[in-house]
Amino acid sequence: MKMTLRWYGTGHDTVTLKQIRQIPGVTGVITTLYDTEPGEVWSRERIKALKDEVEAAGLKIEGIESVNIHEDIKLGKPSRDKLIDNYIETLENLGKEDIHLVCYNFMPVFDWTRTELARVRDDGSTVLAYTKRAVDELVPEEMFNSISGDMNGTVMPGWEPERMARVKELFEEYKGVTEEDLFDNLKYFLERIMPVCNEYDINMAIHPDDPAWSVFGLPRIIINEENIHRMMDMVDDKHNGVTFCAGSYGTNPNNDLPKMIRGLKGRIHFAHVRNLKFNEFDESGMPTDFEEAAHLSSDGSFDLYEIVKALYDIGFDGPIRPDHGRMIWGEKAMPGYGLYDRALGAYYIEGLWEAIEKSG
Repeated sequence: MKMTLRWYGTGHDTVTLKQIRQIPGVTGVITTLYDTEPGEVWSRERIKALKDEVEAAGLKIEGIESVNIHEDIKLGKPSRDKLIDNYIETLENLGKEDIHLVCYNFMPVFDWTRTELARVRDDGSTVLAYTKRAVDELVPEEMFNSISGDMNGTVMPGWEPERMARVKELFEEYKGVTEEDLFDNLKYFLERIMPVCNEYDINMAIHPDDPAWSVFGLPRIIINEENIHRMMDMVDDKHNGVTFCAGSYGTNPNNDLPKMIRGLKGRIHFAHVRNLKFNEFDESGMPTDFEEAAHLSSDGSFDLYEIVKALYDIGFDGPIRPDHGRMIWGEKAMPGYGLYDRALGAYYIEGLWEAIEKSG
């Protein structure tokens, strides 16, 4: 595996490449052109400039997260063909610059949903958290206002102001859109881009919906093992794979994370390893309150050893990154994406990997 850290780019991230380079074992970054709009072509010149900056710091771009997909593609509008053409041109430019991994998602409106960005834990750290009660009491267009004060002056991915300005309009457009419609539109998108992915050996790694259930009545499809395999079978190409995000799939306790990993051998192109702590459940056993935890197994509800071991057992050799760290030691950063706790997470995952490797 290749240990990486997500980096949003100079001017968009409080964490620097110099700091990332000092985390033992971290050899690369997962990055993006954060100031681009969905549907915009990424020029080869801008990609090369980003690549040169990262390499000058002694690191490598191991993948892009994300080349965002325009809502018109998800909705299947007539405009999607031109937008997909733009996406293909971006993939070509990435391939020409020797970048071979793109993490993306197909979530309507919201890339992820949390109701708190700075819940204070018993140890004094702050974390992202979700409470079903808070979601039930909110109208969608108020979601951004409810959390924007906790962003520490940053712009959270998936919650950009220009996107939030269209929330009410987007909800109107998604009325009547079913999970079947979303699967059909994803299939159309993947069939269009697979030829360029094959030409440049670009692995498309779809990120699961977060959380793994419908929020505000929006359809969600990348939520469990059955749906992942449906997605892969409908466009059966080795480049059509997944980002295995333990935290997103793990929001549903019915998802057996190590089992899912073992069933996806050869199709996991990227891994996000993190931990959650469940606090409350409904009568069906689904969590109604959860929060991000430290990566350490005992701090949350996941067995990180078994998750990492499953990745090791299937021969996973792609990029892996710690995810959604706590804010600790007084750090002020994009919630979930500070330096200190993600560095601890990287070190912990590396320690697990080394122990598993040596005990094998």
